[in-house]
Amino acid sequence: MITAGVVAFLLVATGALLWIAYRTLDGNIRTDSATDELLARLEAERPSRTAGAKGAENILLIGSDDRSGANASYGGEPGAQRSDTTILLHLAADRRHATAVSIPRDVMVIVPACEKPDGTRGKAGLMQFNWAFELGGPACSIRTVEQLSGIRIDHYVILDFSGFKTMVDAIGGVEVCVPQAIHDKEAKLDLAAGRQSLHGEQALGYVRARESLGDGSDTQRMGRQQQFLAALIRKVQSQGVLLNPARLWPVLDAATSSVKADSGLSSLGALYDLTQDLRGVPSTDVVFLTAPRRPYRYDSDRDEFVQPQTTQLFTALRDDRQVAVRPPDTTPSPSAGAGVGTSPGAGVGAGLGAGASPAPGAGSNEAAGATAGASPSAGASPTFEGRTADVDSCAPR
Repeated sequence: MITAGVVAFLLVATGALLWIAYRTLDGNIRTDSATDELLARLEAERPSRTAGAKGAENILLIGSDDRSGANASYGGEPGAQRSDTTILLHLAADRRHATAVSIPRDVMVIVPACEKPDGTRGKAGLMQFNWAFELGGPACSIRTVEQLSGIRIDHYVILDFSGFKTMVDAIGGVEVCVPQAIHDKEAKLDLAAGRQSLHGEQALGYVRARESLGDGSDTQRMGRQQQFLAALIRKVQSQGVLLNPARLWPVLDAATSSVKADSGLSSLGALYDLTQDLRGVPSTDVVFLTAPRRPYRYDSDRDEFVQPQTTQLFTALRDDRQVAVRPPDTTPSPSAGAGVGTSPGAGVGAGLGAGASPAPGAGSNEAAGATAGASPSAGASPTFEGRTADVDSCAPR
């Protein structure tokens, strides 16, 4: 009887602790109801899912440079924010592969008429992509990506500077390879060359730094961000974080406290299901790449999409097809650039590529006309420059 009583007490106590833990984690998550409501009102303007992509999920990961609250130490105007990092994550319907596409912050696209914080609605126009987040928040970024890609965004997650640092610290840091010493005062980064295990502030500086590294381009910065995310995935998978409750708790606590998400993803159950989906994808089939871009013909400090490759990439994701990549700085095969023009589902933004860019100040009607005469099929996807999550950037090639 004593043994039975002790066991019963332990079961009740364990159940109570699990319930408290669940409620704590679930209560950490912030839901962006305002964006949900706005997107619901604009449902008629959003793309529908193709028949071949049922069961697939598209998640927009938005890195906000908001300087309010805990982020005030990074300078800048409080309350002003742009999305300097935006990644479209596509999870295949069979959950056997995943593709993460970085959208260049400075790429010139048509941003639709978005509702501003004061309730007014601006006019559609040609501008650099990261202005969409500043003008109309996540709803505007989502609608811009949907318009230029024809891909339906199912969920979105917003992560700011402080949240990023918390996440990295929760998994015990992330190992990266630094090809040469870095001394960047603006990014608060001081690293020696070689393998480095980066924690909070250092990790944030590494993915933010631009002008002091490489050629100073945003393209190379996106490459470092992709390498960092690949290393993070390897760390989580190799050390069994998702299967070890003692290690999983701080990660879940950090994750749920650091993000803001749509209502469909802002519960512990939904996030758990997402982590289980990601856990089942082999790192060899997790692909990172940047949407094909080149310097904008009217301003070399801006970008434009390269066609037809950009449309082929978005068409492959829209149809839930696996995307093939080759290592950066390698020579593509003779057929790598093969393909034809814009597919029917691609938005006008996808047409703002090589040979189709409107001049600065062009309105949406002019930009929409830039795709006129394009072939009705995007054809087979080429092999894109990118990387898979299993590749260690420090390993010899």
